[in-house]
Amino acid sequence: MVATVISKHDITIRLTDERWAHIIEEHAELAELQATVLAAVETPTHIFAGNAGELMATQEIELGKWLVVVYREIDRDGFIITAFLTRRRRQLERRKQIWP
Repeated sequence: MVATVISKHDITIRLTDERWAHIIEEHAELAELQATVLAAVETPTHIFAGNAGELMATQEIELGKWLVVVYREIDRDGFIITAFLTRRRRQLERRKQIWP
């Protein structure tokens, strides 16, 4: 396991070695941003609902560029699924906002 953080719902969220390898394989620009990915779950700007029960924590990392971390919470446990960067803020805002 790489690391864990506590979500806004007070649930431990895991980032496993396998998931981190997947993230940086698909999104190499995040390779040096592991701490930022974890921080987005712990202290997001917003949390949006995904399409299949997952949550999407967002954090603006530079003007007009958002980090999106997709994760799942199950009972008192959770895990990060993937993360990516986007400039398509409007598409995120079309989703149901869970937090704040």
